[in-house]
Amino acid sequence: MVPELREMVKGLSDEILTLAGNEVRVLYEERAQGLAEKTGADLGEIYRVALMNDIIPYRYIRNGGIISCKDQLRLAESTVAVVGAGGLGGQVIVLLARTGIGRLMVIDIDKFDESNLNRQALCTTPGLGKPKALEAAQKIWEINPAVEVLAHETRLTSANAESLLGGAEVVVDALDSVPDRFVIERAAKQLGIPMVHAGIAGFEGQLMTIYPEDPGLVLVYGDPAEWNKARRTPEMVLGVPAVTAALVATLQAMEVLKILLGKGEPMRNRLLRTDLETGEFHQVMFA
Repeated sequence: MVPELREMVKGLSDEILTLAGNEVRVLYEERAQGLAEKTGADLGEIYRVALMNDIIPYRYIRNGGIISCKDQLRLAESTVAVVGAGGLGGQVIVLLARTGIGRLMVIDIDKFDESNLNRQALCTTPGLGKPKALEAAQKIWEINPAVEVLAHETRLTSANAESLLGGAEVVVDALDSVPDRFVIERAAKQLGIPMVHAGIAGFEGQLMTIYPEDPGLVLVYGDPAEWNKARRTPEMVLGVPAVTAALVATLQAMEVLKILLGKGEPMRNRLLRTDLETGEFHQVMFA
């Protein structure tokens, strides 16, 4: 950390009283942006310097109470890969960016089309025909310019998976292809990082977090070879409404936070299933 930058950040901060009645020092974004322009540092670096000195970027003030300044710094220093920027992935990307993840790696080869407008958080009418990964980078810059987005307009394959995911601390599976999910899982295990899996169809969804030493997707889908045969998936038959994507993506984002912050219990070796029509959640426990 450059000492001069630290002192500049301190000088631009203010002490305020939170809604909970706590005195905290905060840094408003307009001042942080001005400092970034003046010094050539990026906004993410300015925020990390602030958090190292117990100064909370004001945009994160409502995270306080449940996410401490130390936690916020941990998130700001984290890198998360999201494979797929559609129904699940778009929502996850937005949630993680708003929460303050420092770097997001977005991997998706597809472009937005009109059928995505019903559920995909990053899809807009002006964005139709544009690459999902590049649109993610633009939209996240508008939401939180302190987040660095590495956009990869490519398909993740067995040949490139490890190189694309290298440097990530967690990978989020936001795909709708079972064979591709197994590809992500193999790469995550090789890299020694956890993977947060989810799937949705109709008003139902499922979630599981897989660590490198866990059996993983085979518990849910069985033999990977069986999924290489052409078949109609549940998503094709039942569709993918917005409410299901939003709920299950929220659960995925929470799993990421659990992993990075060491809070709660990730859904390891158990599958969380939800049915929005009945309002039921239940767990499938694996031995």
